Order: sequence, then C-alpha cells, then structure tokens
Amino acid sequence: MIVMENAVVTYPDFKLDCSLEVQEGTITGIVGENGAGKTTLFKALLGLVPIAAGSAKINGQDIAALSLTDREDIGTVLAESFFNDIYTIRDLNRLLKSFYRKFDESYFLAQCAAFGLPDKQPLKQFSTGMKAKLKTLTALSHGAQLLILDEPTSGLDVSARYEILDLLQDYLGDHPRCSILISSHISSDLEKLCDDIYYLKAGKILLHEETDRLLDAYGVLKVDDEALGRLDREHLLYRKRTNYGYDLLTDQRLFYMENFPKVIVEKPTIDQILLLIMEGERL
Repeated sequence: MIVMENAVVTYPDFKLDCSLEVQEGTITGIVGENGAGKTTLFKALLGLVPIAAGSAKINGQDIAALSLTDREDIGTVLAESFFNDIYTIRDLNRLLKSFYRKFDESYFLAQCAAFGLPDKQPLKQFSTGMKAKLKTLTALSHGAQLLILDEPTSGLDVSARYEILDLLQDYLGDHPRCSILISSHISSDLEKLCDDIYYLKAGKILLHEETDRLLDAYGVLKVDDEALGRLDREHLLYRKRTNYGYDLLTDQRLFYMENFPKVIVEKPTIDQILLLIMEGERL
C-alpha cells in the first residue's frame, strides 16, 4: 500500500531520511517525541512538501502521479488543519458531499450523533475532544482505502482516545483491505491498535518491529559492571548507565533468561523499550 525508500525531506534545521512500508489491511504506527519528524513524513506522503531524494509510492504509484480519484481513496487527519470555525456539522456535511463522490452522508451524520456532536453548533464552540472526533469522522466518511492519521488522539483524555481507537478498529473490520498509518507520542495507544510500529527520532527510523514481537520477545537486563563482562553481547541492542550499573535492551529475552539465570531480565512495556532506545547507547 505504502512504500517509502530513503525518502529525504530537508529544511534549514531538520532532515527527514527514512524508509517504511505499510501492508494492505494492516495498521502501522509511528511513534516519536515532538520534533522527531512524524508530521513531515506525513506531509511528504501527501505531497504537501517536496521529496528531495528517494521515493514514496502509494499502490505502486509515485505520489506525484496520483490522480484525483486515487487521492479520494485517502483519508487524512493532520494536526494543524481543520475547517473554518464558523461552520457547523451541517455545513461540513454539504461540503464533504461536494468534495467526495463516495461520501457516506448517513454514516457521517449517524457517527456524529453517536459521539454527541451537535449538528447546529459552530465548530469554534467545540471542545478539543469534539474536534478530534470530528476530524477522524471526516477521514472515515468517504470509504477511504488508506488512512493517514497524524496524532488523531493528541490532547485527549483516556476515554476519548479509546473511543477513536475503537472507531478505527471498527472501520478496518468493515473495510478489510484498508490500511492505516497513524502517529502518536502515546505508545500505549499504538500498542492497542497497531500490527507493527516504527520509532522515529531526529528524522531517522531507529526501530521497526511487529507489535507482538516487541511485547513478547524484547527484554531489559539489569546488570552491574561485573555481570556485564560475563554476558554474551550478541543479542544486546542498547545500554543505558544507571545507579547500579546498566539497563540493557535485547530482542531475545528468553535467551538471556535460559542462559544467564542469575541476571534480572524484565519484560518491558513499549514505552520502556522506546525510552531505553531514546536515552541509551547503541551496541
């Protein structure tokens, strides 16, 4: 569905240089702290910023060659873009009907009602959570086969975030060939939703792994200097200095549990994995 190969976007003080792939019928997550390049990557995929080198393709076509019909099959949520605050949902309904040939008016209005979004109230009176839900519904309302969602749950409380994540899972269930590329700085959201996760830092991909493997195979070893010297280092990825010695990240937790039974080996959360990569030293 999406293939980016060494795609480069340059700004005076920032450079994005990454490769990624999103398979048909899957949900792929991108996580990274603010300023990592998530929004730049999404804009590059949508043709909103130029790619200086490398390539980005959707369904085998370079993004610059996508037709209007091709682009109607893409649903987007961008953090800084939205409709005029004077509009109401009724106004948006009329606009979306004119924008998209496959706009599903009954779905859009029914979902707005289900989320408790008032159809006569101007958007400037909507809360942050209401606007976030409305953004996502507009992306889902025209039968898109690819969803590109930049931080759709940003700034929301847990309940509102899960409502949106559940909506996305329901959409994928109804559209099994649809693919979703979603970014978040809340990795627990992606853990709930995604088949695989990319970790982006300073414009580069530092990790790509299936979500199940992150949760099942990765581990953190807690060792002092003496224990570190005795370890087999073949399967160690990162290390971080601590008060007692080192935290070591491995993608072969069971190997160390079986072969080094005296070493403390913990099963980490995705947040702990990413934090160790962010703050640690690559081995």
